[in-house]
Amino acid sequence: MAAIPPNQLAKDITAGRFAASYYFFGDEDYRIAEAEKFVAKQFLPGRQLTTNYTRLDGRKTAVADVLAELAALPMLGERQVIVITSAQSYKPKDLERITKMLTPPDPNRVVVFSTPAARKPKKNSAFYKNILGAVDSVVEFGRLTPQEAARSLNRMLKEHDMAIEPEALTLFTEMIAGNRGALERESDKLIEFKQRQGKITLEDINQVCSGFEVYDVFKLADYVIDGDRRRVFKMLHKLMAAGDVSGTILFALGRHFIHLYLLRTGGQLPPYLRWLSRQLSSQAQRFSEEQLAHMIVETAAAQSNMRHGRVKPEAALEMLMVSVMEPSPA
Repeated sequence: MAAIPPNQLAKDITAGRFAASYYFFGDEDYRIAEAEKFVAKQFLPGRQLTTNYTRLDGRKTAVADVLAELAALPMLGERQVIVITSAQSYKPKDLERITKMLTPPDPNRVVVFSTPAARKPKKNSAFYKNILGAVDSVVEFGRLTPQEAARSLNRMLKEHDMAIEPEALTLFTEMIAGNRGALERESDKLIEFKQRQGKITLEDINQVCSGFEVYDVFKLADYVIDGDRRRVFKMLHKLMAAGDVSGTILFALGRHFIHLYLLRTGGQLPPYLRWLSRQLSSQAQRFSEEQLAHMIVETAAAQSNMRHGRVKPEAALEMLMVSVMEPSPA
């Protein structure tokens, strides 16, 4: 079974075609969460949305509790949606016990499994193959392309009788780097800032749009190279208090260190980050190749420890910061 794109899921759901079970995964946590809510809102009529929509966290919910939830059939004439996040947290045998509860499929129930971007499985992994054979539909949520981001922004601006200059639109789509959550947040800020007065300009983008993942990670890397532990841990705690998942921060840091290493060794950035080439090149020059290689290895080790449950995500992140601020091995 091949994974379908999100737009196909939207078409099917809008047309009233629901699968009995889904698996959502990919690079975009925001889009995955929105899709879970979309399925529930479309499948559950009226007040059933508040009473028959259950969301279980695989990291915190015992297998017995998941089985009990799946065994409880909805009342006659009612529907039910059960979402199981972080499904990769269950051992293979436990996951098999859970997915067996999906047979035979119940026309009054939809079950959605998902994994966060930081734990996105490889398509040749045992987990992916197992979940693929157990559900009726698999949906992969990638980052928005620049064209998709531009269409979404133009659509939102049109609803408010607003428009954007072509150069500003290009900068905006590059800055959000395909992040749907950033698109929603920053477009709302622009609309509120302009108050339907004229077109959005380059100056507006530079003045209003900030706080993307790339900026947060950039600042964090600056603090790391300065060895400023107070600021590093203050920023980490601020990000986590704002709801950022530790695993997601680890994933973003690892990607950032790889981009710096590419620039430090004469490589090229991916297209969606080329608008930041000058700033990133400047930051990359503050590290040695050995330092960046050390940081990439340490980040990969932290991600492995987190995935295998050897260390809690928050602890893995804090230990990584201590490690990368130490001198790299000779």
